[in-house]
Amino acid sequence: MKNEAQSAFERTKSVYREYISGMSRKRIGREFNSDTERLKKLYEEAISDDKNEHPDTVLPAHQKFLRLFSELTQRLNPTRRLLFGLSLVAFVAHYLFAFFGIGSYIFFYKLLFPFAFASMLMLLLIELLEKSDVKEELELAREIQLSLLPSTYFENEKLEIGSFANTAKDVGGDYVDLIETDEGIYKIIADVSGKGLSAALYMVRMQALVHLIIANQKPSPKELFLALNDFVKSDIKDKTFVTACAAFFPQDKNEMIFARAGHNPPILFSKDHDATFELRSNGFALGMTSSKNLESYLQEKKFHFKAGDSVLLYTDGLVEARNAFGEEFGMKRLESILNVYGSLHSKTVIKKIEIALENFIGEVKPFDDVTFTCVHRK
Repeated sequence: MKNEAQSAFERTKSVYREYISGMSRKRIGREFNSDTERLKKLYEEAISDDKNEHPDTVLPAHQKFLRLFSELTQRLNPTRRLLFGLSLVAFVAHYLFAFFGIGSYIFFYKLLFPFAFASMLMLLLIELLEKSDVKEELELAREIQLSLLPSTYFENEKLEIGSFANTAKDVGGDYVDLIETDEGIYKIIADVSGKGLSAALYMVRMQALVHLIIANQKPSPKELFLALNDFVKSDIKDKTFVTACAAFFPQDKNEMIFARAGHNPPILFSKDHDATFELRSNGFALGMTSSKNLESYLQEKKFHFKAGDSVLLYTDGLVEARNAFGEEFGMKRLESILNVYGSLHSKTVIKKIEIALENFIGEVKPFDDVTFTCVHRK
């Protein structure tokens, strides 16, 4: 009996530990703030339609509540919405009958509260199961997306290339790629507007287009962006745009050819000068203008890329990452890291930036996808 009681106690403790796992004060506070922001955004969307039609109209409190309630319930399918409505009616009726003292005269009075409670509990469990299924599908989508990206490290007789990618959500819209051809190596980094699943799907489409165009045309970085812009602008209703940077490293020359389509400027570390330089050039984001306008404005530049030099390509999620005090990681921190470690292996540069970023943001979850890649000439 003692052993059975001990075993039951251990099982209870185990269930309790599993139930409270992850319930740290910081995490609860962070997730509570996140949920509050989501409700606030939903509330603003619920009353925005009337505001657009009548800007000076002040909605009464009960109308605001009804609009918010309607927005929430519309997220349920019709069957669940019906069950939710019946449970609310049963819950209110139970207390009204009790208040007016007529519950004893209604034969189903005692069934109202259990029905309301059981219905709500069943709805909660169904929504949790559905959310769990969606999370599993997103995890699979994340694995597929990561498998489509190049290896985090590449090396040949001349170049070392290291990369790092982290999504703010389960899947993301940052794109980094490496394509090796007989003529040289293409290194592309891009950031699709938006976040989450829609941006991730667009990113996969972009990757397929990039590989197809390079395989068929062997374009320069500018020619690559012009071809991509035709595809991005093919649907007038599509408001998505893509910032990107492409660099080409010829097989037989110590140089780098690059173009920038509205993206963050790469940072070049020159071993000869022992200093860093921002590689700026003109260019609109893909999808923001016609290919004719882009061709006249987009610049393609060429730089020497000698032994010991490194170039860092990154998305805005890196420099705009914030810590608990709201401070940005910023360009100065990034340049200082490259100034110190730029002449070393690309693996070292990537690791130093990763450590610096982790130390800077602490436990704050990144708001945007963070992606960066370093190319080092051996």
